[in-house]
Amino acid sequence: MDAFEGIHSVRISPSPPPMPSAGPGYEVLRAGRSGIAVYSSSVFFGTPDVQAARLKSSRGTEEGGCVVGRLVDLDPEPDLRVEGGGQAGPPSGRAHGDLSLLRRSSLEDREKEIREKGSEILREQLDAAKKELKLKDKECERLSQVRNQLEQELEELTASLFEEAHKMVREANVKRAASEKRLKEAQGKIDVLQAEVTALKTLVLTSTPSSPNRQLHPQLQSPSTRGAYKHHSRNKSMSGTIPSLAGRAEPSSVSIQPVSKEEREMDSVLYAEFLLWKENPSLERSSAFLSRVYSEDVGPCLSFTRSELSQRVQSAVESNSLTIEPVAVSAPPVVKASATECGGPKKCALSGMSRLCRHRIKLGDKGSYHFISPSSRARIAAVCNFFTYIRYIQQGLVRHDAEQMFWEVMRLRREMTTARLGFYVADQG
Repeated sequence: MDAFEGIHSVRISPSPPPMPSAGPGYEVLRAGRSGIAVYSSSVFFGTPDVQAARLKSSRGTEEGGCVVGRLVDLDPEPDLRVEGGGQAGPPSGRAHGDLSLLRRSSLEDREKEIREKGSEILREQLDAAKKELKLKDKECERLSQVRNQLEQELEELTASLFEEAHKMVREANVKRAASEKRLKEAQGKIDVLQAEVTALKTLVLTSTPSSPNRQLHPQLQSPSTRGAYKHHSRNKSMSGTIPSLAGRAEPSSVSIQPVSKEEREMDSVLYAEFLLWKENPSLERSSAFLSRVYSEDVGPCLSFTRSELSQRVQSAVESNSLTIEPVAVSAPPVVKASATECGGPKKCALSGMSRLCRHRIKLGDKGSYHFISPSSRARIAAVCNFFTYIRYIQQGLVRHDAEQMFWEVMRLRREMTTARLGFYVADQG
């Protein structure tokens, strides 16, 4: 097979030819054992000297270079020496085959070694890449956990902020509502106090100890005349009460007896309880003073046959929402509930007894009217007088000393006891 044509021609054959022959226009420069023959063109170089070419080829090989136009031994013969130091003869074909096998096996071993080394290097690189990938995965997982934790904390913080904001708004609304309620109550108390002050001023101007004004406060009326059983009339002024002169005895068949001077003595236990209550006056029953008054006076005085209605009357008196109105005898009855509950002009709704009812009561602003007898009205009025006076003390409207306040409270308690026992003065108005 011709490798190329030109300056030189190289022919390669699977087995060495028996004798290389020159082709047309070429001359044989070199013929190797492996079937490689080099030809040279005489057109470019002329007729070469084979011996000179061999010497130059050997010298050029030793110098490590190849000059154009010179013969290069592509398949050099091995330098074989014999034991005698002489040159061995030409190798045989079997020796040449063994050498080729050795070279081939050496190349295969080297190739195998290179492949093994390359595989080992690749495995090392693969292991390093796997380790690096694992580290990257761990880092990604850690960063993902950090991100999830930050998101959760942010969500919790946002929720807590919203909850705190809602809580603050709710508390502000509650406080505002409570403030508005207290403001309304305070304004209502101011209006009530102003009205009471005006009424008290009017009472001071229009009342006397012997003949108080009986038309401004029907529920607080006190009789101006006295019967055989002596009473002390109350001056409804903000300064307290002043004992009246001895009442006039009613005309009777018996002779008029002289009025003896009333004597009194203070109970130390009651006075101590009153002083303790006066330090922090309130309408709560927890104090020993009011607890005693409730059990000994208020409760028995407002205890009627109709127990349920009695309790409602007591609650209305305590809350200052009870109204007592006079009723004209000739006027038709105003009935807003059942006749049994409200009674009638001739039947008391509290005691259930048939009596001529000249007054009626109303519990609260939306309650029904109930007709009451004069005895029931006197009992309710006595309790109302007591609560009105202790409210004045609580509000700081009474300017008397403690002893005078105590005796006025005792007088009001005596009126409750007298009214409970059935003694009262008929209304003359």
